[in-house]
Amino acid sequence: MSQAAADSFRIGDVELTSRLWLGTSRYPNPRLMIEALEAARAQVITVSIRRINLLQKESTFLDLPELQGYRLLPNTAGCNTARDAILTAELAREALGTNWIKVEVIGDDYTLLPDPVELLAACETLVRSGFVVLPYCSDDPILCRRLADLGCAAVMPLAAPIGSGLGIRNPHSLELIRQLVQVPVIVDAGIGTASDAALALELGCDAVLLNTAVAEAIDPVRMARAMRLAVEAGRLAYGAGRIPRSSHARASSPTVGRILS
Repeated sequence: MSQAAADSFRIGDVELTSRLWLGTSRYPNPRLMIEALEAARAQVITVSIRRINLLQKESTFLDLPELQGYRLLPNTAGCNTARDAILTAELAREALGTNWIKVEVIGDDYTLLPDPVELLAACETLVRSGFVVLPYCSDDPILCRRLADLGCAAVMPLAAPIGSGLGIRNPHSLELIRQLVQVPVIVDAGIGTASDAALALELGCDAVLLNTAVAEAIDPVRMARAMRLAVEAGRLAYGAGRIPRSSHARASSPTVGRILS
């Protein structure tokens, strides 16, 4: 068994080995998107239901043969209420044939931060309706614990505001979330570059989901590969166990046998 296969994790009843999930928007063209997905070796890709006309007869980019091997994670991007998110999720399940749903309920159009009250209400209903619920949420450990207690299959706290590229603003919160919940923790939103992705895995998070950092990079394919390698390195470092931080220097060479003047 390969190391990747041995280091898998589960979402619901699905076992995954790739810890890098990618979005499918903002790419200059579909061909570049496919090349980036291949470079990332992603297994899960997200798509906004608002980007797809579910009633049209014509094919969409989801019909591209190159996308058939990926697990699709539709999301409720653009929803501002629990009611809208629930309706969007039900439409996605019927149209796309998957009960996986990334639940986004946004509080306002300026910060694009999640509305925790509406999010909890949406997730509670969707879990009862048989969905595999993956909520996009703030990096609030108590909120994440509440979502996990509701039966969500994972929690997806932000690193920073959507599309900001600011990286992980509060690593301590992510560490607390990892300690408080038993479900997978997937860092979502705000990742800017490879070091951000590596840090997320070093903190014990199970995966990262990103879009803009790859899609709007000068070279999306090269950035996708960089993100993949960063995630692998971060996971290895987490498993290896970092040395404790020290407020002062510690000599690496022994003092025994030192020549004295």
